[in-house]
Amino acid sequence: MRLSRLLSKTLREDPSEAETASHRLMLRAGMLHQVAAGVYAYLPLALRSLAKIERIIREEMDAAGGQEVRMPALHPLDLWQATGRDQTAAAILFQLRDRRGRDLLLAPTHEEVVTSIVKANAASYRDLPLLVYQIQTKFRDEPRPRAGLLRGREFDMKDAYSFDADWDGLDRSYQSMVEAYSNVFRRCGLPTMAVEADSGAIGGKDSHEFIMPAESGEDLVLHCRASGYAANVERAKSIPPPAPEPDPLPLALTDTPGVITIPDLARFLGIPEAQTLKAVFYQADGQTVLVTIRGDIEVNEVKLKNHLRANDLRLAGPEEARAAGLTPGSTSPIGIEGVRTIADESIRQGANFAAGANQPDKHYVNVNYPRDFNVDEVADIARAQAGHGSPDGAGMLEEVRGVEVGHVFKLGEFYADALGASFIDADGAPRSIVMGCYGIGVTRLLAAAIEQNHDDRGIVFPAPIAPYHLHLVSLNPDQEQVREAADRLYDDLRADGLEVLYDDRQESPGVKFNDADLLGLPVRVVVSPRNLRDGVVELRARRGGEPQRVPASEAAALARAMLAEG
Repeated sequence: MRLSRLLSKTLREDPSEAETASHRLMLRAGMLHQVAAGVYAYLPLALRSLAKIERIIREEMDAAGGQEVRMPALHPLDLWQATGRDQTAAAILFQLRDRRGRDLLLAPTHEEVVTSIVKANAASYRDLPLLVYQIQTKFRDEPRPRAGLLRGREFDMKDAYSFDADWDGLDRSYQSMVEAYSNVFRRCGLPTMAVEADSGAIGGKDSHEFIMPAESGEDLVLHCRASGYAANVERAKSIPPPAPEPDPLPLALTDTPGVITIPDLARFLGIPEAQTLKAVFYQADGQTVLVTIRGDIEVNEVKLKNHLRANDLRLAGPEEARAAGLTPGSTSPIGIEGVRTIADESIRQGANFAAGANQPDKHYVNVNYPRDFNVDEVADIARAQAGHGSPDGAGMLEEVRGVEVGHVFKLGEFYADALGASFIDADGAPRSIVMGCYGIGVTRLLAAAIEQNHDDRGIVFPAPIAPYHLHLVSLNPDQEQVREAADRLYDDLRADGLEVLYDDRQESPGVKFNDADLLGLPVRVVVSPRNLRDGVVELRARRGGEPQRVPASEAAALARAMLAEG
């Protein structure tokens, strides 16, 4: 492709609306055109990279036994009502009504439709297992679309679904997909981490995310180098630092004038925050819930929401707390009645805690569980953090930021039961199909690759997913000898099977080199009057290193060697 004919143009300045490196660089490089908030047109450079990602995905999915299908983006609402996801996923659904008054939605995912397809085509255990996949556009009504392709309202995704006769079969399908995903990301030249994850609104038993490390990523992973344990912060478990465990002392009430926060309480009493108990009020589906946790630990609201099986969870306001008989700033579970009480396991670690007294300006000291109070339930609802011990006891947890580019779930029998997808087993008995779900954000993967691979000059594309292999730059193309040499090299490189973006524009060397750095193709090839006098062309890897000058006849071989190095 001649750059002079390319649809898009590069930008010299950063777009004001761009919040992340990938958003900024994709707009500047002319890869995207924003149509609306969270809605983009993919221009030729982006589309070429996406096509390469899709080809790699298809090859690995086919190798794993997958069958490609194409499902509709427009779904009848009643199909989602059958699983209840019209309610649990309501916040992100684009809903509409057709001219006949039928309720429809634009699909954010396809579990319901694919289950109905398999229900119609798999009646016997002989029809299983099945693995089907598609690459298709999804729609999610994000409350705040941001970061370009990392969080949009319309995006491309590969979703796959496995259907097995039992859980052992699902385990095999799940492991097959984990291996296929690892192959996809490796072949794209993109290192990732497989981490334990929360299943979210999609449901399921086990779940892993594939995280691409990037400083700008919005996902936080906690991992242990010693054992390899890794989990999303929403799911991660940990061993908190130990709290003091002196011999239990008698419960006592003490004056704490003006003290309403845990740090203030610890300072006032001269004790560590780990020797305090924190009370947090929540509204869970309209019910007030009192949560008690050690003062130096935060509540993990995802864990809490899952434990409560709540559709809606939020912090309760002071008035809501008072209406439930609680005292903001001095609440504890001691003597509380008529309110659901949940405690974190950390209340069992330590002794002689300080806690609220359920009256202003007073706190209890020497509070011990279960001597002094009871709760309805004790569960792991703590937020793990760096510096805590790994749950396997092998070492300490560290934080890594990254971008989620893939997610795999063991869904089990939920969708089959809701939609009546059963089969006849070898003994002639009906059984529910056991299901798995596996997604890769195709457009998100491209953005994540740029988040991970860029510098202060522009994009640094991994060779397998770069729009073109080579960026051919012709300096002083108004000189006939230079133009003819560059045209000839362009034809020769393409004839050798290399993909070439040819900058044949009448622009200064500075503009051309800046654009080459911005676009970030793996290898730059320069034809210039000086190089022609010396009988060579110049090649340089975008990732750095010294330029290499070789005869034009050797350019293709050297370019291939440089591409093979990444």
